[in-house]
Formats: sequence, structure tokens, C-alpha cells
Amino acid sequence: MLINQKIHEYIAQTASASPAPGGGSASALAGALGASLSEMVINLTVGKKKYVDVSAELAELLPKLSTVRQELQGSIDRDTEAFNGVMAAFGLPKETEEQQKIRVQAIQNATLEATKVPLSVMAAALEALAMTVTVAQKGNKNSASDAGVAGLLLAAAIDGAALNVKINLPGLPDCHPFKEEAAVKLAQMTSRKEKLLQEVQDAVAKNI
Repeated sequence: MLINQKIHEYIAQTASASPAPGGGSASALAGALGASLSEMVINLTVGKKKYVDVSAELAELLPKLSTVRQELQGSIDRDTEAFNGVMAAFGLPKETEEQQKIRVQAIQNATLEATKVPLSVMAAALEALAMTVTVAQKGNKNSASDAGVAGLLLAAAIDGAALNVKINLPGLPDCHPFKEEAAVKLAQMTSRKEKLLQEVQDAVAKNI
């Protein structure tokens, strides 16, 4: 599993001629790192006398951020598995009419999964970004830059995952019900990301 690799091993594999892990996996990793930085800022805030008034509120975010981070960590591998599924489907035999039908359906199913995974990465990173707004606004001011980096990484995760959604959507038939649904979610989450990132950056700017 990619998640169990050493950092230098993952980076080297990403840099290799193999198409996976690629941008989708890297986006999930960026999101997991962003969430973890928000957790760090909370851990550096809760219990400090100077932040006693906000400690309880921030402490409540910790298990939520942890859950989201673990989901994003899982997507580091899920995205690669989904990509490999698409490649496997394209590699199915197509000599007979029956084989062609099976192959077409397999490609559609694999493409659907390869679209759902980055959409889930977007949703998870967006959830973490919303919590990071509070972290940036109320967290330890000495860690304001860390909250800012958290916001940037989560925004990058959302933007990167969005590209993977966009490249996979054309692989679904125009009549597929998920195609329109995904396009709507894509637009909504991208718009919300812009607003939340600006809020994080505004909060950080006040504290550094």
C-alpha cells in the first residue's frame, strides 16, 4: 500500500514512468497533510492559559479532523486503485461482440469509480478546510503560518481532485445520471473552496 511507504519511496514512485500514483493520489496526500496541520495547531492551542476561552471549541474539532484525515489517507491508495481499474478495463479482450459489451460496461463502471474517488477527496478536504477557518481564526497565533499552509494544502487537494473529476467525466455516457450530478457538485465545491480559503488567509494575515 502506498500509505505504508516511506516518504522518499512514495516520491520516487510518483516521479517514475509509472502513471500511478499520480495527481489524484497526490491530491489526497496534500489534503491529509493539510488536515494534520490543522490538528497540530489545535494541539498547540488547547490547554494554553491564553486560549482558555476557545480551547473547548477547538478541542471538539480534533476528532472530526482526525476522521477526515484518515479518509484522505485512505484515498491515497483508493485513487490509484481506481486508476488501475480503468486501465484493467481497457485491457479486456474485445475480439467478439460479447467481449466488447463486457469491456464497454467494465470501462464505464471503472470510470464511474475513478470519478467518485476524487469527488470524495474534494468533499473531505472541503470539510477540513471549513474547520481550518476556525483554527486560523482562534488557534495559537504563533502557529498562524501553519494554519495558513493547512488552508493552502487543502485548497490544492480540492483543486487537484477537481481536475481528476474533470478528466474522467467525459468517459461516462452523456445519459449517465451521475454525470450531471458530479458536474453540479464540482461547481459547488469549487466555489465554496474559494470562499473558505479566503477566510483562512484573512485570519492568518491578521496574526502574522
